[in-house]
Amino acid sequence: MEAEPRVGYVEPGTQRPASVWMRWLNTLGPVLGLLGVFLLFVVLGPRSFATWGNLATIARQTTIVAIAALGMTMIIISGGIDLSVGSIIALSTVVIAALLQRGANPIVAAAGGVAAGAACGLVNGVLITKLRVVPFIVTLGTLLVVRGAAKGIAGEQKIDAPMTWLADLVAALGPGQRWMLVAPGVWTLIVLAFVVSGALRYTRFGRHLFAIGSNEQTARLCGVAVERVKVLVYTLSAGLAGLAGVMQFSRLTVGDPTVAVGVELDVIASVVIGGGSLSGGEGSILGTLVGALIMTVIRSGCSQMGLPNWVQEIVTGGIIVGAVALDRLRHRRAE
Repeated sequence: MEAEPRVGYVEPGTQRPASVWMRWLNTLGPVLGLLGVFLLFVVLGPRSFATWGNLATIARQTTIVAIAALGMTMIIISGGIDLSVGSIIALSTVVIAALLQRGANPIVAAAGGVAAGAACGLVNGVLITKLRVVPFIVTLGTLLVVRGAAKGIAGEQKIDAPMTWLADLVAALGPGQRWMLVAPGVWTLIVLAFVVSGALRYTRFGRHLFAIGSNEQTARLCGVAVERVKVLVYTLSAGLAGLAGVMQFSRLTVGDPTVAVGVELDVIASVVIGGGSLSGGEGSILGTLVGALIMTVIRSGCSQMGLPNWVQEIVTGGIIVGAVALDRLRHRRAE
């Protein structure tokens, strides 16, 4: 069977030296940025920053945003955006706690949280494709709808749930668990990252996402079922947000309808810092994970140095603006 061309593939010998350097910069830039930020805090911060215990903590703190960002990467590659991620995470924690409170098995409760998230994504995808409304507006509306639904289910208060093994997913490892190196939630993130990356690189679905994000009309003319792919990607992304809600529940051990306010900004920022383009057609799972780690490292380093939260916010915001500016500069040179 004849191999299909890779996305963005260019015949050897046809690239200009400048384009080669730009491609390498796009790939290695976020990684070098992470290394630079980490070394900066190693030099300026306390000795405890570079310890294995702190690195494991950073990995655990990154898990929630990073899992949700895996789905957001697919959406941004397709040229869309989802502002309802934080609300979906909150809804997932409420559904999980409510099911556990009613005696459900932890696996069933976790599956219920993921299913609730996927259902929200399905609604987003259908509204975007059927009403032909821009994703920003649709998901801005569902952000409020889903948050309101979470508060309604919870009776506008936290839902206490019995303790189960779900609480151990992003908890610090006990003395008898050191062989795992990192928490189970971090291993879940790593496995999902490989799965999503493989789907983007080697499946027809992944190629269709890049095609839609690069030029939707051309993709449609080439036979891509644009509406079907969009509905699927929003459903999958919201399902991953629901799984991020499982990790959030693990951290809180309660269902909280007010949690994860503004998390959607961190999720989107992770993708942008990692090289994803808000114009669509560009993005990578490695870059997204690096972007999420950069933000967590900054917060951890600033916290250990005793810097106030407003300094962390300014630094993180500056990095996001810089990443977007670099993205626009790359597109102008490519035109």
